[in-house]
Amino acid sequence: MAKVTSKLQVTIPKAIAVAYGIRPGTDIDWVPAGDAIRVVTPSSATSASERCRRLQCFDEATARQAARERAAPQATGATGRGWTREDLYRRGGTG
Repeated sequence: MAKVTSKLQVTIPKAIAVAYGIRPGTDIDWVPAGDAIRVVTPSSATSASERCRRLQCFDEATARQAARERAAPQATGATGRGWTREDLYRRGGTG
């Protein structure tokens, strides 16, 4: 775990710096992300072509999921459950 110095400086662990190509003089951005903070380096900024590739992969995955849902048998009514929604209401004593 890194500590913040009195000058509000933070030391990046060496393993993280090496993995992400952070060297002395590298510009990094501190980006609020809800209850956390993201450290973003220029090399981690997503290019337009990378965004298009990711969106295409997402669209393909969405299409595969839709195909699986169409192929799966749909549950209808109380078949196999042994109870119906109405049974639940009656069991509560309000029906």
